[in-house]
Amino acid sequence: MLCLLIHSALFLRLHHLELKSTVTIGDYVSIESLVWCIPTVAVIAVVGLIGSRLGRQNPTIMDRELEAKPEQVQGSTEFTLNLYKEVVKDLGNENAALSPLSIGIALSMVSAGANGPTLQQIADCLKFPPGDKTHEFSHQLTTVALADGSKAGGPQLASANRVLVEQSIKLKPAFQKTLKHSYGSDVGSVDFKHKAEKAREDVNSWAKKQTHGKIENLLPLGALDAQTRIVLANALYFKGMWSKPFEESATKEADFFLMDGGNIKVPMMHTQAKQCIRDFPTFKVLRLPYSSGKDARQFSMLILLPHDRNGLADLEQNLDTKTVCEDLAHITRQVPVSRCDVPKFKISSQVMVPKALKSLGMSLVFGEHADLSNMVEGLPAGESLYVSNVFHKGFVEVNEKGTEAAAATAIVVATRMCIVDEQPMEFVADHPFLFLIKEEKMNVVVFSGRVTNPLAEN
Repeated sequence: MLCLLIHSALFLRLHHLELKSTVTIGDYVSIESLVWCIPTVAVIAVVGLIGSRLGRQNPTIMDRELEAKPEQVQGSTEFTLNLYKEVVKDLGNENAALSPLSIGIALSMVSAGANGPTLQQIADCLKFPPGDKTHEFSHQLTTVALADGSKAGGPQLASANRVLVEQSIKLKPAFQKTLKHSYGSDVGSVDFKHKAEKAREDVNSWAKKQTHGKIENLLPLGALDAQTRIVLANALYFKGMWSKPFEESATKEADFFLMDGGNIKVPMMHTQAKQCIRDFPTFKVLRLPYSSGKDARQFSMLILLPHDRNGLADLEQNLDTKTVCEDLAHITRQVPVSRCDVPKFKISSQVMVPKALKSLGMSLVFGEHADLSNMVEGLPAGESLYVSNVFHKGFVEVNEKGTEAAAATAIVVATRMCIVDEQPMEFVADHPFLFLIKEEKMNVVVFSGRVTNPLAEN
């Protein structure tokens, strides 16, 4: 069973100022005189791979619903890779698990309340035109690509959005309509002014409940205060079983070579069954599909293993949109293997992504010149909203478990149609690698991450 749980939080800060002179320090503005009041808005995206029945269930997804325009897929993939590359720059030798897709959906929600250059920067960062096309694609992702498929014998998948608003303010009708129609977000009233800590605890309890206890204390102490005005929450859950599970009895201790030159013993899963493997000039790819049953979609994990034991950083920085959208989209032929080893691993990680987003050109939304004027009605003169922080938290666990379904037989049949005489291939993931989890019919990356030490949980 594969369980991946991601949580992210975007914090928007509303400043109420009468300025005579200011000094800018980082993302904050220090006021030398008069009023300094900072109401805040928090946008929280809770994302994960784990069993859940939260959100829509759609066991009868049609192929036509999975059709996405090439420019949409390319834009989504380009944002995914750009954000991933920026985030891992600061991770050193650490593991990581994140969902740029989730962050993109959360930013798309923010964009519904943005205007002017701020909106354009968000759109440029997301690689999507501002406005309806962004929300239409997000709607397609949340209702089709991320819909539950368990009743059709496919993965358990769900998505949900939740919006909490300070009881003394009101969202603009157009903003609220977009959140409802495109993202399925209902709006609840909360007393942030007098019960901010209780609101924080409620959000954390919600996150813990929706993630089956895997994520606790999503929002740290002090994340919400009397100035908080809005919380927008997004949740994704997935539970997928391998179409070809690994035999638990075959798992043995084996060497894994670390980025610092050392090595450790880790539980290494092993199989000699035919696998979907492709060799590229600087790396190999192992495609591990999940059982899909009668689900029209196909989810798979792609493990990208550099040929060089110390080649992860180069692989991460050189991976491009064409490779992910085109080359990795056609690894379907199963080949005989002489050896296929993949480590079991469990990862917890928390990454801060504002620096990455700013590096990608989305800076206005984080500062005093942010224009989120389409979000809230009736703000007094001198008040405006801006994003103050982004938190992203994840949990990943990979082991041998899975279930065999009709898709496994279909894959074998397809393989038998293209048997060729060839030498068995070897895929031994005994050094740091990158992984992607894709929905292959829409060709979108849902999760990405890296394993640098299978024994390090955080």
